[in-house]
Parts: sequence; structure tokens; C-alpha cells
Amino acid sequence: MFDQAPERESMDFDVVIVGAGPAGLAAAIRLKQRAEKAGEELNVVVVEKGSEVGAHILSGAVLDPSGLDALLPDWKERGAPIDTPVTAEAFKLFGPSGSIPLPGFLMPPMVKNHGCYVVSMGNVCRWLAEQAESLGVEIYPGMAASKPLFREDGSLKGVVVGEMGIGRDGEPTDRYEPGMELNGKYVLIAEGARGSLAKTLIAKYELDAQSDPQKFGIGLKELWEIAPEKARPGYVQHTFGWPLKDDVGGGSFLYHYSDNTIALGFVVHLNYKNPYLYPYGEFQRFKTHPEIAALLEGGKRIAYGARAITEGGYQSTPKLVFPGGALIGCAAGFVNVPRIKGNHNAMLTGIMAADAAFDAISEGRAGDALEAYEAAYRRSPVRRELYQARNVKPLWTKFGTFFGGIALSGLDLWTNALAPGFSLFGTLRHGKTDAEATEPADKHKPIDYPKPDGVLTFDRLTNLAFSGVNHEEDQPCHLRLKDPEIPIRVNLPTYAEPAQRYCPAGVYEVVYEDGGSDPRFQINAQNCVHCKTCDIKDPSQNIDWVTPEGGGGPNYPNM
Repeated sequence: MFDQAPERESMDFDVVIVGAGPAGLAAAIRLKQRAEKAGEELNVVVVEKGSEVGAHILSGAVLDPSGLDALLPDWKERGAPIDTPVTAEAFKLFGPSGSIPLPGFLMPPMVKNHGCYVVSMGNVCRWLAEQAESLGVEIYPGMAASKPLFREDGSLKGVVVGEMGIGRDGEPTDRYEPGMELNGKYVLIAEGARGSLAKTLIAKYELDAQSDPQKFGIGLKELWEIAPEKARPGYVQHTFGWPLKDDVGGGSFLYHYSDNTIALGFVVHLNYKNPYLYPYGEFQRFKTHPEIAALLEGGKRIAYGARAITEGGYQSTPKLVFPGGALIGCAAGFVNVPRIKGNHNAMLTGIMAADAAFDAISEGRAGDALEAYEAAYRRSPVRRELYQARNVKPLWTKFGTFFGGIALSGLDLWTNALAPGFSLFGTLRHGKTDAEATEPADKHKPIDYPKPDGVLTFDRLTNLAFSGVNHEEDQPCHLRLKDPEIPIRVNLPTYAEPAQRYCPAGVYEVVYEDGGSDPRFQINAQNCVHCKTCDIKDPSQNIDWVTPEGGGGPNYPNM
């Protein structure tokens, strides 16, 4: 490794934003809007580890436009790629060979999708980046923010970006670039779920000291081009039940775009107990359901990806501000689980943080905690929405996903709707982390998953080719083991090494050598789609996901 820290050039900005997702781009746009209105100059930069804006964006997505309405009320006139309104929706309980639709009048108002749009959030973010750049925001894609930088007083000063060319051995190669230091009066962290910087900063500043553990799900998604006669533009369907068992939370989503394509996805809550569970296998099995198979017949899969989703909601939201910066969007976790939506809340929190940062800079401040953002969140529609939905996830965990959890959570959402904030259950807590929820393998039986047929269902590596994933191979592994012996010494005998199954990209393998008697843990880091599931679910918490070189990872089209 380096004998001494490399010398880097530095650039100073008013605000540095890490992550060009809906939260980061909304914050950047709002900052420039405020500056323009006040007749002031404000230097704003957004850094994005994906090869382009949108390359790492994966979301369902049915978009609640409230965040966009607050940011750019004339988004329709500006040509936003949001043109497929929800026209019909269904919520179904799946069994192995059929389904039971739930009556619409029983559904709580919160979960209905009237006024929302079926979108590609990757394309929405590409469009938002255009709006930001037209206002003078600097956006640097392919620039991973790898390290935080601190002032002498302990406040966040900036980030290191663009460090490239370190070889597998930790030494500089002939293409080495030391990167740059981007310093700001304030730094907004908008990395999405389980961001590497956010994790570091939450721990450093103890931002989660008063909150429950964050909870997560793994979302797997395929885009399909289907036969034109089967297309139903604007149709939205959510299911729960088969193939998952009652003690495993999750379900499916199916969204019809306007061009004979559909978004088909499956979410598995990561607090499942059985280490033999294979979320990717559950998704592939789901597609064999008669209703789904009939829809996909004659079609073709055109893209695949996966991403962790924050699911803790109200109870798991950490303190949002710290000296020199703030967490926005899913870096803090604002997904409303029963709505299966978080993009609007990401934008709204980006706007709130931007307002707080602009006001602070206008007052001549820098490097302090933006308490005005925290206060704005406390009285915001984001908090109110999460508060009303606070018990859904704990009820599913406690009573199962099917009739118990669904019925009780529906009752709870109705009481919260009729008497805002009131619940018969008070506020239920999230107990264990998702890693701690994993039980030893000897308490469970292995699960048999059908062999992929290559037409309707696919193996992971075949599907991975449809994610556009790519990494520079001569670089240190960004999936770091705190103790290299734990996978074989602890996880394999105790948990049947679940990394082989929870990873949606085939990154982790247990390879047997010498006739099958000598297991070895293998990490195929080049396969990684940056979902962060390993960092979350590993029962020994031995895997630390750190950012690889900028530009690496998936290159999602239209996701």
C-alpha cells in the first residue's frame, strides 16, 4: 500500500452532493433556484459513482408526483419523461395456481395509486440532471466518493472522488490517478440505501442512537417487452403470498408502460429467518405462476437488476444532520413500505435540506449542523406519511404476511387515515437487525428451486448480462471481509453460508477443491450490481461494502 497519503488537488464549493438520484438532484436544483431568486452566486456540485446519471438507478416505479410538483411545478411543460398515468390497479393474494383479488373499497386510501405515474426513475433522473445543469449545477458522473474528509473540529469538510488505478495488490498502477478533494460548506449525502459514506457517518456521529435498527428488502426487477395485445398502459398490480411462505415478507409488482414494456419485480424482506432462502430463486419461481407466465408468453426479457430498499420507516429514521452535512433520501430511509414508494419523499427531503443549506450559507455559516432541515422534516408531509404507516412492517413481521399481518396492517392504516396518527397498537418497534434475524441452518430445511428453463426463468449469470455490469478487474476487491476465515469457519457450518443465495448477482461462491473436501470462499467482485444486500444480511456482519472505482457497476437502461 502507499507509503504516504497521496497529494491531491482540491476544489471548494458551497455545497457538495454525493449521489445523482432523486434526492441529490432535487437538492441541487432547489439550491440553484433559491440562489437565482435571491440574485446570489452559489457553487453546487453533484458526484455520481455510476458511469452516467441513471446508470445505478433501479426503482419500480410508480411515482407520486408530489415531490416533483414542489420542485418543478411545470414539469409537464418541460417535457419530463412522465407520461403514463395509472389507469387501473389491482392487489391480489397469490396461490400456486390462482389468485384472490382484494376489493378496492377495503384498501386504505394511502396505498391507492390514483394520480400517480408509471415511470422509469433512471430516465426521470437523467431528465432531472438536465434541469440541474441548465441552472449551472456541475455534475460529475463516474466519480465515486470514496472517503469523507473532516475539519479539525470534527465536522465533515468534503469527500475524496475519482481515485482510480490502484491495483489488486493495493499499489498504484500505471493508470493511477489520486483523485480530488471536493470540499463544501455543507455536504449532502444522497447515496441511496446502505450507502458506504452514510454508514460511516451514521456510526461516527451516532445518528442512529435514538432510532430502531434500519430494515431492508431486496428488490429484483426485470423489464420485459410483451405482445402488444397484452399491453395495458398504466395498469398497476401488486401481489403477496405465493411463492413466499407466511413468515417471509415480500411480494411482487407489475407495472405496464406505454410502449409494450412492463416492469416486473419481486421484493423479499431481508429479515427472513431461513438461511436457505434464495430471493432470486423466489423471483424466478414467481414468474411460473399461471397469470404471470401467460402474460410473459411470447415476450422477451430486456433488462435485469437488483437493489436493496430501506424499509424501517418512521422508527428507523436516524438523526438527519451532523456537523457539516446531512442525510437525504434513502441514505436516511424514507420509503413508505405499504405504498412501495419513496422517490417523492427523497425529493422532498432534498428540497428541505437545500433550503436549510441555502439559508445557512446566506447567513455566512459553514460546517455546522443544519438543524433547520431536521426541524422541517419533523413538521413535513414526509414524516406524517411515515408515521401513519409506522406499524405495517412490524405487524407483518409479528403476525405473518398473509391474513394476520395484512388484515391488521390494513386496520391500522384505516385508523391512521380516519384519525391521523392514531393507532390501536401505539408505535411498534423493530427489534433485530436483518442480519440478526437469520437463524442457524439446522433449524430449517433446504429449499428446492426449479432449474431455469432459459425462456421464462433464467440463472443469475445469464440475467446478469442484462444489467450491463462492468468493473475494472485490476483493483482491490470492494467487498471486504473483516475476517477472511469467517465464511468457511463460521458461516458455512452454522448458516450454510447464505451469501451464496442472498446475493442477486452470483458474487459469492463456496468452491470445493481436492475432491470436494476443501471448501474455499470465492468473491466474484466483477459481478456486483451494488445492491448492498451482503453488507446488510451477512449474519456475521463480516462483509463491508465499499465503493469501487467510479464508473463501475451496472449500467441500467430505463430502470
